[in-house]
Amino acid sequence: MAGNGDMKAHSATYSSVTGMMKWGAVGCALVVALVIWLIS
Repeated sequence: MAGNGDMKAHSATYSSVTGMMKWGAVGCALVVALVIWLIS
């Protein structure tokens, strides 16, 4: 848990990390699709 009532900073960091994970998943899916297309 975030100490000293620093929940605003925690929420901002959590939002940015989850956003990066979402875009990373989309990027990985695109790379996988490209590799499959190149192989076939």
